[in-house]
Amino acid sequence: IWELDFYSRPLRDEEGKKVWEVLICETPINIEDRAEKMFRYTQFCPSNQVNSVWLKQAIETAISEVSTPPSRIRFFRRPMANMISKACKELAIPAYASRRTYALYQWLEERIETVYPTLENYQEGTNPSVQFVPSPPQPLPDALQGDKWAFVTLEASAFSDLSQWDISFGEAFGLSMVGLTPETLIPGLIIYSSRANPLAGWMSGLELAYLRFDNGSRPNLLLETGESESWILASLPNAQTQQEAKNFELTKEKAKNVHFLAVQSDPNSESFAGFWLLQELKF
Repeated sequence: IWELDFYSRPLRDEEGKKVWEVLICETPINIEDRAEKMFRYTQFCPSNQVNSVWLKQAIETAISEVSTPPSRIRFFRRPMANMISKACKELAIPAYASRRTYALYQWLEERIETVYPTLENYQEGTNPSVQFVPSPPQPLPDALQGDKWAFVTLEASAFSDLSQWDISFGEAFGLSMVGLTPETLIPGLIIYSSRANPLAGWMSGLELAYLRFDNGSRPNLLLETGESESWILASLPNAQTQQEAKNFELTKEKAKNVHFLAVQSDPNSESFAGFWLLQELKF
């Protein structure tokens, strides 16, 4: 899985026009992946060549540098959706709008802070934010409702052998990628369901982004997916569950917004139907 961003940077060419750049990196999909060893590709693009044809050629060049082409490509920048989707379609690579571009987000932040300012054609300015238009939260399909759920916390060190856990569906990343210490507490939510495998399988077909507490008139714990989709995982009808959700958010913030979602058949199970490490990104 690759992550891609194609957009203008705080750089100007000799005519004072914006310089564009494509960034492509590999998605870390398990706890042992190290970001500094993952595939990365970057290429600047003149402002008069910003189109799907140029982007397609850039992706082809990136593919030529690896032994295995990507099975799919994730991107987060909504205004570029048509161009990215067209270029990927011509290469027969599925492209998905996603808020699960963790490695790309970190790399882009790094370049904004330490790379672009060192270039002669750098022009200081604000980094354009990405506007995600939220969708009204939808209830989970009836057949996928969990029987019960629980907030839990684990130290980051507990994930060191995650690759050996019995997990049917899921995706993870190395916590070293985000600079968490072994003692950092990672909050999570475990859903227990008699239909754990169908629930986890359904979730695996979504671009899982993050969990968040919606403290509105009807407090809920929401699962954010894709570009802007939102699902109600749990209703929080009383003060106790709402306080647990607030504590979840506080612990998540201290862990650089890293958290997890798990699905099990029951609390005594030693296997997971689903397990995902997540991070809420501030685009």
